Amino acid sequence: MVVKFKILVAGNKSVGKTTLVRRYCTGVFQTDTLSTIGVDFMVKEVKIGNEDVSFSIWDFAGEKKFRQLLPAYCSGASGALLLFDLTNAESMEELDAWVEVIDRNAPDISKVLVGTKADLVANRQVPKRLAEEIMSKYKMIGFWETSSKTGENVEDVFQALGAEILKRSLRRCPYCDHLVPKELYFCQFCGKKLINNSV
Repeated sequence: MVVKFKILVAGNKSVGKTTLVRRYCTGVFQTDTLSTIGVDFMVKEVKIGNEDVSFSIWDFAGEKKFRQLLPAYCSGASGALLLFDLTNAESMEELDAWVEVIDRNAPDISKVLVGTKADLVANRQVPKRLAEEIMSKYKMIGFWETSSKTGENVEDVFQALGAEILKRSLRRCPYCDHLVPKELYFCQFCGKKLINNSV
């Protein structure tokens, strides 16, 4: 049995969202990724603990004009990665707006803060202390500094998010007895409506 989780990836333009997702899903660092237009989507199946998990990862364009798309995709989401660029202080300042949209439309999902481009140490603009303050302010489960180029912490971020989701977001369908994310209104295995969205 594979448990399916919907993951949102949000943050400003050029912070490295698409590069991170593709590094995680393919194991390859791509330097020629184009800016996402609207929403991009990838799937990755992994093992977390004893569970087989399938992540459907929704990568949102970072331009403000595309932020209006995010609320519609929050439905059924189990987790979110909020990204900023460690070498760009402005990308950290915009995080409030992204978190606000997610918290308003999916208030109970697990959130992780991710600082990208950790390999560019000499160009760093965002101190770890500030990132940890943001993580605490929005009750995120953790903060990781990643590098899509070297692969540093890329797997760890998704593993940690998946483990947290498994711990707090599963319930058993009363019709087919499969474990499903509590955010869903319909069982992903038998298709039946989960009464009052709770069991």
